[in-house]
Amino acid sequence: MLLLAIIAYLAITVGIGAWSSKLVKNSNDFVLAGRSLPLFLSASALFATWFGSETIFGASSVYLEEGLIGVIEDPFGGALCLVLFGMFYLRPMYRMGVLTIGDVFKRIFGKRVEFFASVFMIPAYFGYVAAQLVALSLVLGAVTDLSLLEGILIAAGIVVFYTFLGGMWAISITDFIQTTMIVIGLVWVAILVAREAGGVQEILSQAPEESFQFFPEPDFTSWINYFGAWIILGLGSIPSQDIYQRVMASKSEKVAVRSTYLAGTFYLTFGLLPLFIALGAKVLYPELYLENKQMLLPSMILRHGGLPVQIVFFGALISAIMSTTSSGLLAPAAIISENIIKPYFGERLDDRHFLWILRLNVVFVAIIATIMASWESNIYELVAGASILMLVSLFVPLTAGLYWKNASKMGALMSMVIGMIVYLVISNFELYVEAHIYGLFASIISMIAGSYLFPDKSKPNYELS
Repeated sequence: MLLLAIIAYLAITVGIGAWSSKLVKNSNDFVLAGRSLPLFLSASALFATWFGSETIFGASSVYLEEGLIGVIEDPFGGALCLVLFGMFYLRPMYRMGVLTIGDVFKRIFGKRVEFFASVFMIPAYFGYVAAQLVALSLVLGAVTDLSLLEGILIAAGIVVFYTFLGGMWAISITDFIQTTMIVIGLVWVAILVAREAGGVQEILSQAPEESFQFFPEPDFTSWINYFGAWIILGLGSIPSQDIYQRVMASKSEKVAVRSTYLAGTFYLTFGLLPLFIALGAKVLYPELYLENKQMLLPSMILRHGGLPVQIVFFGALISAIMSTTSSGLLAPAAIISENIIKPYFGERLDDRHFLWILRLNVVFVAIIATIMASWESNIYELVAGASILMLVSLFVPLTAGLYWKNASKMGALMSMVIGMIVYLVISNFELYVEAHIYGLFASIISMIAGSYLFPDKSKPNYELS
């Protein structure tokens, strides 16, 4: 019965994607939903940005091992990113009225920086989507006899189908339904776990003391790495196309700003529920925790939850993962199409052909991500790696380009390249300070040095206020 419910839910999602294709008339509809989303669709889409495998599977298992200090990156860093984006980045970029964040780099620094920014951004999404495919496969494998690879292939096929047809419209509409399922499912399961364990206080009293440690040990290295955990998602996801496309799909600047604050609040609030549920599951069923930490929550529901709870929980779980996967597919497809392919066609490429290029690139990204998913199955590491790549290469040029009048094209290029090289080199060594912190500081220094050594003679003019 559970399997039939999951199949029915997936069929409804695919049906929504097929119906959404009627709303897609041009490339702007496909990538940004025609910039017409109301607040409830915009906020739910932003909330669903990362609320997928890394929050429910990855963060909950890491939390049980390391406590709150181990999950600063997500959900705390994710909520920080949404708030910072709304406060400092949204307004100037919204007013540019462009399709991708690669176009933002083009407006600020020109075509060459646009190309390099796009090239640096695209690889990050392959690991990000791969993490979601692994998670969907794990869910399908929990209720069927499918192998990990078979589950990955089926999951990829379903998400590609509705994203291919409906683009951002399909993502936005399904995100609203999926967000509703997530909230209902997690609240329901949290109440049941608390009731079975004898109350919230009983669960908290049996938790290890380090479970609630929010700040690091009082030494310099610990605080630097603590800061590093905050910025992986908190800063690293700011220059990302998936955030950009969800925010810019809002029907107005005011709606966009409000949606970031609402989504950030919801993300932090409901992002803590999987941690509480995992803690309760460990107290109630320690044998399941020892079997497979990433699958603790699904295993608990399957073995000890009734059918209604199973349907709601797995519906919420699949909802969370699918919404994240679809956005992760569309983001790099838009960058590849708009900022890599389109510039070489010039005026010869009409919008009808460009729309098909967008759709074909959704399939291309899915193929690469599927291959990666078959290599690596640690969800939390796949997602963290994706955000780090953008942190060390793109965050500094974007921020400097928007707010520092002396930022130059060469400074931006040096910041991207040197920040990435330093990170990749340092990551091969076991040091006390995390490699991405070295990469970020190298990116900052390179931006400053490059801008003063190779200043631009003129800067584009756009409104920041």
